[in-house]
Amino acid sequence: MAWKQQIKAFDAWIDAGMTWIGTHGSAAFSALRGLLEGGYDGLLWLLQLPPWWVLGLAAGGLAWRLVGRGFGVIAAAGLTLCWGMGLWPETLETLALVLSATTIAVLVGGMIGVVAGYSPRVAGFVDPVLDLIQTLPPYLYLLPAIAFLGYGPATAILATFIVAVPPTVKLTALGISRTPNEFLELGAATGASGWQTFVKIRLPFAARSIMAGVNQSLMMAFGMVVIAGIVGSGGLGETIYASVRTLDIAKSVDAAIAIVVLTIVLDRISQAAQKETP
Repeated sequence: MAWKQQIKAFDAWIDAGMTWIGTHGSAAFSALRGLLEGGYDGLLWLLQLPPWWVLGLAAGGLAWRLVGRGFGVIAAAGLTLCWGMGLWPETLETLALVLSATTIAVLVGGMIGVVAGYSPRVAGFVDPVLDLIQTLPPYLYLLPAIAFLGYGPATAILATFIVAVPPTVKLTALGISRTPNEFLELGAATGASGWQTFVKIRLPFAARSIMAGVNQSLMMAFGMVVIAGIVGSGGLGETIYASVRTLDIAKSVDAAIAIVVLTIVLDRISQAAQKETP
C-alpha cells in the first residue's frame, strides 16, 4: 500500500502549500480582492445608473445595427422580460460579473496569445496548460479561490477568468501565427520595424480570430458564472443556487430564462462584431 501513503503525503504537501501561500500572501490576496471587487462594483454602478428601459433600448439598438432589425426587437423584448420577472438587479449583477471576468481574460489572454503566436516554443508550453484548464471540472477552480479570496464576487471573477482565458489565448496565438509570409516579407522589404509589422500586418490579419476568441470567452464565462453562484457571487447564478436549495422551481426557471436571454444577446452581438471586423 505504498502508493496510498504516497497519495496521502502528496495531499499533505498540497494542504501545507495552500496554508503557506495563504499565510504569506494574505496582503497580496487582500489587494487582489479589493481590485477585483472595486472594478466589479464600478461596472455594476455604471450599469445600474440608467433606468432599465434605457439599457433595453440601447441593447436593442446595438443588436439592430449589428445583427438586424428582427433580432434588435427580440433583444429589447428579452431584456424587458428579465425586468418583468423581477430579476433586473440580478441580471445586471450577472452581466457585470461576465464583463469583468471576460475583460481580464481578453487582456491577459491576448498578451499571452501574442507571445505564443510569435514563439512556437512558448505555444508548445502554453497549449498543454490550456488543455488542462479546459479539461478539469470547473468546480475545482472555486476551491483555491475561496481559500485565498473568501466568498463573494472576487472569487467568482477569478474562477470565471480561469475558465474563460483559454479560448482567447488559443485563437489569438492562431491568428498571429498564421499571418501570410508574403505580407511579412513585404513589411520587411519596406523597412517596417517589429512593432509596425505587428500593428499594421499581424494584428489586422488576426483580428477576426481574436474576436472569435472574445466570443468564446464570453460563452465560457456565462457557464462558469452560474456555477460560481455557490460562492456568493450574486446575480442569476446565486438565484438559481438558492432556488435549488429551497426547491423553488418557478424562480429557478425564471433565472434560467434570464441567463439564456443575456447569453443569446451577447453571443449574437459579439458574433456580428466579429463578422464586421475587417
